[in-house]
Amino acid sequence: MAVVTKGPAGPPAKVPGRPALRRGRFSVVWRPRTVLVLAVTALVLLLALVVNIGRGDFPISIGEVVAVLLGGGDRGQRFIVLDLRLPQSLTGALVGGALAVSGAITQAVARNPLASPDIIGITMGASATAVFVIVLGGGFGVVGGALAAAGLPIAALIGGLLTAAVIYGLSWRRGIQGFRLVLVGIGINAMLLALVQWLLVVAEIYEAARATVWLTGSLNARGWEHVVPVGLALVVLVPAALVLAHALGALQFGDDTARGLGLRVDRARTWLLVVAVGLAAVATASAGPIAFVALVAPQIAQRLVGAARPPIAASMLVGAALTVLSDVIARTALPSPLPVGIVTAVVGAPYLLYLLARHGREART
Repeated sequence: MAVVTKGPAGPPAKVPGRPALRRGRFSVVWRPRTVLVLAVTALVLLLALVVNIGRGDFPISIGEVVAVLLGGGDRGQRFIVLDLRLPQSLTGALVGGALAVSGAITQAVARNPLASPDIIGITMGASATAVFVIVLGGGFGVVGGALAAAGLPIAALIGGLLTAAVIYGLSWRRGIQGFRLVLVGIGINAMLLALVQWLLVVAEIYEAARATVWLTGSLNARGWEHVVPVGLALVVLVPAALVLAHALGALQFGDDTARGLGLRVDRARTWLLVVAVGLAAVATASAGPIAFVALVAPQIAQRLVGAARPPIAASMLVGAALTVLSDVIARTALPSPLPVGIVTAVVGAPYLLYLLARHGREART
């Protein structure tokens, strides 16, 4: 649903066939299809969470999982559900939602479906910093010691934010253009990938194995200490994204049109990118770089809703459901459990090829 502010010259124009709900200076266009998609996706997410919590070496039925969540169950079931599997599933849902919202914002700002945080290098910046800490530990001078003392999640968060700042600075030419942002981001991503490969080559075998597991994106052994940071990030940054959603609606028509509508383009784009980078960096710090969720989820949500740009709320629910369902497959569908990032990569890589092929056809016509 789009938020429309009241203009200074009079009441806002009516949208034919779509009644508006108004309160004060704000109004919302009523779109039943969007509400239906949000309700169905939320139901799928809840079902995926219950199934994911119940599956494992000690299976628990859906009814028993629901009973434990409502305060029932025996002592063993409560330990397995509340202390082991619920925080892992919640971490997956929150990380998937954060990555999807980050991807929706960056794709809308750049007006390019390829402009997701894992394509333009933001998550790779967090990953490179994490691998740096794992391999070199407290070495490599004062910077390495400070990052090691901060801990792996904080170091990854700092790396993601610094990488985003570098991409933003290199992309700035009297403003930010989406195409230049994508090209600079892809270049930075390639440089950081080379750095990660070099670190893996010089690492000891145990450190290389630990870094490789982290680089695939995993929800294994995630506890409440991983739920809290990404949960707080969503509580703070998603409302900010919803408030700024009206700017995304103006930016999709181009900078000149957005300025003509009274939008301060560079300031709005900067704040939107700050929100997107914050969500992507916190999510990567909590579970590693879970691939392609930020790329795929906003596009699925956009097609479900039938909107002109990736919607914020629907993208968050689709990303959360996609990550939790991928975790169910990664833990239970194969003879041995896999990191969830491998499953999301299997889903997302063909979709990336589809996007590239479609853009190639559009460029030739």
